[in-house]
Amino acid sequence: MTSRSQRRVIPVKPQRSANLSAVEREAVQSACTQLKALPGALLPILHAVQDKLGFIPKDAVELIAAELNLSRAEVHGVISFYHYFRSDKPGRQVLRLCRAEACQAVGARALESHAKRTLGVDYHGTTADGAITLEPVYCLGNCASGPSMMQGDRLIGRVSESRFDDIVARARREK
Repeated sequence: MTSRSQRRVIPVKPQRSANLSAVEREAVQSACTQLKALPGALLPILHAVQDKLGFIPKDAVELIAAELNLSRAEVHGVISFYHYFRSDKPGRQVLRLCRAEACQAVGARALESHAKRTLGVDYHGTTADGAITLEPVYCLGNCASGPSMMQGDRLIGRVSESRFDDIVARARREK
């Protein structure tokens, strides 16, 4: 019987997925190279990839897993557990609606229905023109000014249906 220190480690060589573009592969490899030495490196790597690309390509899971000596299931599990991470390319603008109780108390449910009807998508969906992705958020910390939403990194409070429509119209014009 061999002790743990005498066990042979067989490195797993990831297969380069043909489905990752050169830009995607570079973003994933760069994040892994820069961050894999950190304790608990998976989350910082996933954040770095999504910050760079706007999403974490499904085909990046195998490469990240190999770099961190994790299983693909472990990496996929983290991506699918956290609502922040997305595996599909988002629209040009991401709108996040707050679903917390404080916002619900001042009209967030009606705003949510209006947003879904206006955009023609459910949460995590992207409009047919690729302009807008709608996502839920479970608190933006803007409770005194609800209902609240985020447009990209911009926090917006007191969002009415008409204000939402104005935000959407501007978002569609931005490229």
